[in-house]
Amino acid sequence: MARVVKVFRTLRNHWKKSTLAACVLSYGGYWLYGKHCDSVLRREACQLARVSFLHNNIFEILNQNQLHKPLSVIEESNRDSESSNNLFEKNAAPILHLAGVEITVVKTDYEGQAKKLMELMEQTDMLIVAGGDGTLQEVITGLLRRPDQAAFSSTPIGFIPLGSHNSLSPSLHFLSDNKVKDITAATLSILKGETVPVDVLQIKGEKEQPVFALIGLRWGAFRDVAAKISKYWYLGPLKTNAAHWFHTLKEWPLVHDVSVSLLAPRPRPPDLDPQRPPRPNLLHRIIRRLKNYWSPPAEEPLKPEEPEKWEEQQLSTPELYIQTHNKNPAERRINDSLMICAEPGNKTVGEFISVGNKKVKDPTLFTENSTKLEASVCRLTLPEGAAGFYNIDNEEYEAVPVEVRLLPRKLRFFISAERREELISQPQ
Repeated sequence: MARVVKVFRTLRNHWKKSTLAACVLSYGGYWLYGKHCDSVLRREACQLARVSFLHNNIFEILNQNQLHKPLSVIEESNRDSESSNNLFEKNAAPILHLAGVEITVVKTDYEGQAKKLMELMEQTDMLIVAGGDGTLQEVITGLLRRPDQAAFSSTPIGFIPLGSHNSLSPSLHFLSDNKVKDITAATLSILKGETVPVDVLQIKGEKEQPVFALIGLRWGAFRDVAAKISKYWYLGPLKTNAAHWFHTLKEWPLVHDVSVSLLAPRPRPPDLDPQRPPRPNLLHRIIRRLKNYWSPPAEEPLKPEEPEKWEEQQLSTPELYIQTHNKNPAERRINDSLMICAEPGNKTVGEFISVGNKKVKDPTLFTENSTKLEASVCRLTLPEGAAGFYNIDNEEYEAVPVEVRLLPRKLRFFISAERREELISQPQ
């Protein structure tokens, strides 16, 4: 008992050191517990990968090609390379190896390299992108600029979220606050082999080559403020409100007139049956050929092409967003269309700050009074002297007049079965 009293007396006499030691031990224990939880997640994922090696859906996809080339992995390493490389090597690579998948990892060294690599890459059975929005956009842009893009675009793509922005990831997998869990879940969904078609936007200026996007094109005041929030880091939790308020002091009202020309959405064709019908017997084929020979079917006259009916809209808005329906790629829609969303221009300063706070968390959110249009193609003409930038899948581009064309169900991405079922059950 005397020893216990002596310990408490020592802690009381050195309370500053005791408090510091308690804080250090608490943080150290919390850090070690987090590392232990990450190890448990990795172990469980590796066990599932070993089971997948015995009866794996991914090999059904590979057997269709009969080539069995190593799967290509484009890994982002130009931004925070050590962290990105460690995340992939610790959490994704062991799962792929244990599942018996042969991979070829290609690491990017600078911005734009993934685009060039995709333009030169040989045909592969499967493509895995390990990175963020920037790497994914470079990969699909390089892929769809290829001369053989029609054949290459049928290659299934897996997305492993390693970047600071992973906008497509919530549409493909369940997300959590644990980075390790997100990466292992995304890798396991690739091994299960279930895919979903996603739309692509082709964005083309007057001079440059087209850029391709999976999420959308954003332009306006809210985008400009979001790009400057990090400059007010010293204000802590008030930095978002401060950035919006300071922006209103420089210019108000933050409304610009935009001209949008659009073509109506196109009806979605029926989905084709993935299973090939059985081949008819020899006698049936002979009779059919003789019938076509003696009484060939009449050729239908070519119908004259109807001229495209462009509709022009004049919008006064602080923010314009042209986006795909990839937030729910499993949704069965009647028409193939892109969405044009424009915020109303009659906002007060308080409303601008309030809406801006919500858009920082989810840029695709729009207020009830927003203008929402659907189109298959749209042409965006900015007002003269309106300098600024676009955000195309969270990557910055100079704002110029562009034509945005929807490429419906152009690519196929791996998706977790649980996430797909939840997306299908969501009300349309």
